[in-house]
Amino acid sequence: MGSRQFLFRTLYRLGFTPWDGHPLPTSLTNLIEGDQPLPPGKALDIGCGTGDNSIYLAGHGWQVTGVDYVARAVERARAKAAANGIDIRFEQADVTRLCEEGIGSGFDLIVDNGCLHGMNDEDRHDYVREVTAAAAPDARLLLVEFIPGSSFGVAGIEPSEVAQRFEPAWTLLASNAEPAMKRKGKDSGRYYLFARAS
Repeated sequence: MGSRQFLFRTLYRLGFTPWDGHPLPTSLTNLIEGDQPLPPGKALDIGCGTGDNSIYLAGHGWQVTGVDYVARAVERARAKAAANGIDIRFEQADVTRLCEEGIGSGFDLIVDNGCLHGMNDEDRHDYVREVTAAAAPDARLLLVEFIPGSSFGVAGIEPSEVAQRFEPAWTLLASNAEPAMKRKGKDSGRYYLFARAS
């Protein structure tokens, strides 16, 4: 992940973070506040950036751990949480090595809002292994990812690849266009909701 890490560290250093300040994914708010909301438990926010999803989840009763490999992002996330009086564990960590970096396990909900779609093939393989190891037996996994060709500088990921990579350890419950990622009237991203297979 070397070149990707360098890119994001540089962007944070320059203060160019166009992914900040966007609305929360509709799929996330529906999962937490919709007709059949998930009961609060332990949540892991992968590629947490400056912590918006983590803060949202903590505000709805979740015990949250947020991870990002960019130190400046983690520092900003900690500052945001402190300013809101919310207790969240933020750690600088590589999502392809969560076990090795001591992030823990037994997470009831794992959220990724735009991390998997920028990884190379090898990192995607490691990511799936680590996410699966971190999950509780009946966990939910919510991914929100760009589709290929929809965002400058981000590779994106095909829906068929997402489904294939997580089988058979996870069962795909729902997938559709993510309303919060609509750009100029076009769908640029999708959400994927999985359940940990027993």
